[in-house]
This record gives sequence, C-alpha cells and structure tokens, in this order.
Amino acid sequence: MRIGTTAAGYILALASSIPWTASAQLAPGTLRSIDAIVDKALEDKSVPSVSLAIVANGNLAYAKAYGIARLDRAVPATTDMRYKIGSNTKQFVAAAMLLLVQDGKVSLDDKVSRFLPDLTRANDVSVRQLLSHTAGYVDYYPLDYLPPYMAKPTTVDAILADWGKRPLSFAPGTQWSYSNTGYAIAGRIIEIASGTSLDQFVRSRITDKLDMKSVVDTSTTPWDSRDPQGYEVAALGPPRPAHAEGKNWTWAAGNLAMTASDLARWDMGLMRDAILSRASRNELSKETLLSDGTGTHYGLGMFVLTTDEGRLRWDHGGETSGFRSQNTVFPNDGIAIVVLTNGTAGTSDRVTGEIEALLFTPAVDPDAPAALSSVRTLFAQLQAGHPDRSMMTGALNAYFNEQVVSDFSSSLMPLGTAVTVTQTRTDRRGGLIYRFFKIKGAEKTVGVATYFTPDGKLDQFIVYPR
Repeated sequence: MRIGTTAAGYILALASSIPWTASAQLAPGTLRSIDAIVDKALEDKSVPSVSLAIVANGNLAYAKAYGIARLDRAVPATTDMRYKIGSNTKQFVAAAMLLLVQDGKVSLDDKVSRFLPDLTRANDVSVRQLLSHTAGYVDYYPLDYLPPYMAKPTTVDAILADWGKRPLSFAPGTQWSYSNTGYAIAGRIIEIASGTSLDQFVRSRITDKLDMKSVVDTSTTPWDSRDPQGYEVAALGPPRPAHAEGKNWTWAAGNLAMTASDLARWDMGLMRDAILSRASRNELSKETLLSDGTGTHYGLGMFVLTTDEGRLRWDHGGETSGFRSQNTVFPNDGIAIVVLTNGTAGTSDRVTGEIEALLFTPAVDPDAPAALSSVRTLFAQLQAGHPDRSMMTGALNAYFNEQVVSDFSSSLMPLGTAVTVTQTRTDRRGGLIYRFFKIKGAEKTVGVATYFTPDGKLDQFIVYPR
C-alpha cells in the first residue's frame, strides 16, 4: 500500500472563532489556473478522474471533479462521489487513539501488552511506536499491486495472528519503517479500550461531529455502481478496472472513503482544534525522534515537514487498489489541498505540487529588491565581522553583541561570497514584514529569516543551516 511524500515543527493554530460555514474566495485567475493544471494532468489517460477540494483562509474555497468516474458508461465524476483515501485513513486512527488518551483510557506510552499480550515483544512496543511506524512490526501490505491472496476476505484477528506474531524487523524505536501492521494493531487497541468498533468510534467521535456525511468504512459498506470505479494500468497500457482488496485487508490502515470536500472538512477541523485538544493535536503533528535522536519527518499518522521556504506542512498519501489520494495541509497558512483519483499513477502528487506552487506564488512586492539588497549587504558585512548597525533596529543591534558577531563571522566566512540570494517567502506579523531568504555560497546554502520594519530597517537576521 503506497504512502505519501515526507513532510515538523511548532504549530500556530487558526482562530477557532472562524465560522464553520464561512466560505473563502480564490481569485478567478487562480481558479482558471487550477482547472488548467488538472486538465493537463488528465491528459495522462492512466488516471480517468480527479476530485479536489481546496481550503483557503481556513475555509472551503473550491471543490470540483474532473474526468470520468466509470469508463464503461462514461459517467462523469462529480463532487459528491466518494473516493477511497487509503492510508490517509491513518490520520483518523491516530486521532481516535488520541481521543482515548484524552478520555484517560489509553496512554501513548502504554505497551501493547496491556491490550494484546500475545503479540511479538508486546512488553517492549508502545502505542506511540505503532502510530509513528517505529515499532518494527513487519508490514503486511508493502506491495503496490494486489497479490492474489489479498483479493480474498480476511479478518483482523488473522492479520494480527500472522504478521503481529512475526519477529520484529528492528528493536522498537531504533528505526522508521512504514507498517500497515502497526495500524491494524492500533485499530484493535482502540476497539478494546473504547468497547466499540473502530468504525463506530471514528464515526461518533470524529466524522459525525465534523458533518462528514459521505464517509464510509469500505470494510463494511459495499462499493456500488454509484461510486467511481478504480483503475490500474500494466506498464504503459490502458486503464482497466482494478480488483479491490478483500474484506478487512485495508481496515485501520486504509479503509475509509469519502468526498474530497469531506476530507477537507477534516483538515479544517484539525487546524481549528475542533476534535482534538491542542495538546493532542501537537502530539499528532510532532516529529517522532528515534532512540538515537534522529528525526523521522513523521508524527502520528502524518508526515511533518518545514519546507525550504520555512512553511510548515503536514501531508500524507494513500493508495488502495485502483485509487490514490494526497492530503496536504499548511496549518500556519490556513490552506489545505485534497486530491483524490480513481487511478494509481502519480497524478495526485503532481496536481498537489502544482497547486501548492500556484497558491504560494508571492504577490508583487515593490520593496523586495531593496530588502534583498540589504540582506546581501549585511550578510557580507557579518562575514567580515563589521556589520553596519545603522541598518538595524535597537533590538537587533543589542542582539549582535561582540560574541554573536564573532560567531557569525567565523561560521559564515568559509561559505565565501554569496553566489545567489533569493527571497522565498514573505508575510506580515506584529507590524513587521517577515522575509525568508536562501543564500547560496560556493560550498553551502543557508537560510536567513528576517523581519523588516515598515521603514526598511532590519529587526531580525537569523541564519539557519540548510
């Protein structure tokens, strides 16, 4: 079962006072560009349709379906059609576990043995490790095609009795390795701790509260002719109907289906702390560290990453037989991009990336050239150890004491003359203008986070390794 791109950091939540029903607007030119991106992507005939939803300013701004849901009858895709979201289900399972933590019924540090003592090294593996893919359980669904035995129905107990009792791939917490088995175990723990089925718990505590009316558990709800057909291709051949996994194979690892708009509602709810407490949301999106301190770029059920532009991103991909999804959230910006397809090629990733680039294209900034010149100049002066303090506010002057200037000079001088200086992001905060720059030297590239006052003085100049 394929997963998504990697994506960590501190989260600044959107104000929960934003009305749930409020709508955001995208400029007509932006909408035309989004349509052009998807239309171009669908020229790859291996993926018949795309359903997308975009959140802007914390609210649903756009939802549209493109292409054909069922090729045999030329049924157009519509926004009220459900698509299987595959491993994006894991966000919901992780959130369900955190709700039980809030209820006092589970701790992330509980060992698996508290609930399932017969599994391999159950005394050593924690709930947190299950949700962060650091437990070491062998993945029961690593393939990107459907093996014959998985076309037949199974039970959760059978999965746990087989893969849950195999030797671990590594000592718990020492490595990161994606494992659907870990989520099957986590799903069963949720059932034991809550006293109800996983489907009922997710429905009553999450999706119903967010008014996500389209959500179904594909392990219990039949896929019918009103739903899109999933397709697969062999090599460069035409799309052909894909055979679905047998009952229960995807379960807690990827059993949910919904419209793109409903997955966007989950993103909005997550950004607004509408379901989880702030502490729980922080646990969900906090990068997991291995026992040696190495980062994994993964939280609980989602990848977490700070982009090159300094932008916080949560994301995950999902794939089940014939379907692929990509869910990407920029919590500090109030933006989310949901792309669902009824094919397994890389269309969802490509469309997401191009829409991301479109939405974050910087607006024309008349002060950008002067700001870039100031940053280039001060960078060179700091390398030499003699900054022009007239360029700075009093606060930044105080920051650059003798020791700090010495450290800047000794560490930046080896980079040599700045080859290129590029502004990659701008924003406003506290009456200041935030600008992030990428400075490429002869040997290394660094990032510089700055704040400018309205009259052009530097109030911050912090260098980060790249």
